[in-house]
Amino acid sequence: MWANGLKWMFLIVGTLIGAGYASGRELWQFFGAESNVAILLFTGLFTVSCFVILNLAYKQKSTQYVPLLTTLVGPKLARFYDWIILSYLFSTTTIMLAGAGATLEVYNIPFWLGMVGTAAFVVLLFLRDTQGMTTINAFLIPILILSLVSILLVFQSSLGFSFSFDVSHQSNWPSAITFTALNILPIVAVVSAIGNQISHRGEIWIATIGSGLLMGSISYLYNESLLQIANEIMFYEIPLFVILKQYPSVMVVAMSVLLWLAIYTTAGAGIFGLISRLRGVLKGETWLVAMLLLAIMAPLTTFGFSSMIAVLYPLYGAVNLYLLVAIILYPFFRHPMSKKTL
Repeated sequence: MWANGLKWMFLIVGTLIGAGYASGRELWQFFGAESNVAILLFTGLFTVSCFVILNLAYKQKSTQYVPLLTTLVGPKLARFYDWIILSYLFSTTTIMLAGAGATLEVYNIPFWLGMVGTAAFVVLLFLRDTQGMTTINAFLIPILILSLVSILLVFQSSLGFSFSFDVSHQSNWPSAITFTALNILPIVAVVSAIGNQISHRGEIWIATIGSGLLMGSISYLYNESLLQIANEIMFYEIPLFVILKQYPSVMVVAMSVLLWLAIYTTAGAGIFGLISRLRGVLKGETWLVAMLLLAIMAPLTTFGFSSMIAVLYPLYGAVNLYLLVAIILYPFFRHPMSKKTL
């Protein structure tokens, strides 16, 4: 039970900690100053949402997200959100590829080479069908989390650990709702693909509480660190490089590896969700389908990493507000369709 619960926890966290999050760009887009209450609210909303989604996936023994969406919002809106999730998975995986190119450009590696190389490694994940995705997450995500937290703690120690948790003047709390709504999309897509693999309710509690506490605490630590460099963030594509600019080059190398791991796991999760949904439409070996999807995405990476995050992430967060409300209220006010599907 514990092993599987931790595996699902790392799948959830790995789905969210992509290039946008690990680079600091996504957090700065939604949080920043006066966000302590917002991050606390996000932690609560995210934890409850993960529990509802995992519980539904377990009951339905789902292998993809359409039945779960139908239970939450009914058949008509399920078709709408089906297209939204497909669009989200496609566009955010494209953002991951763009992030790979931007990260490796620090070492004068051409943008296109960093992007193509990352896509090739993503394809390798699916040589063993989709089992490789959950296996690699269970191995890489703990390394990713420890590395990110260590770097942020080193930075904070140089400042004398200047943490604060002021609950007054917290005008940014509404951002917690749109940030949670944005991050629920990939959770619905990815978690619903493993519903038939959850064998015990205890796994749900472990994955839910663990992922909620991890995402909340890391978000708070990261946001507090970004506030210390707020005046310089606008000049950098990747805010985290501002934190490391006065540190030895080995730290920059470690950061680049960290960002690449974040890109890799999230791009893999995006392709995983797309393949699970399109399995009946796109025939052939799983790794060939992954290669096809990545080839279609490649030309779109030219729009730029930070530009795509700035435009698409708030848009998806706003569109997904209704689904978030449906998830939070589901235990109390179930959609009529849920009686037919459960």
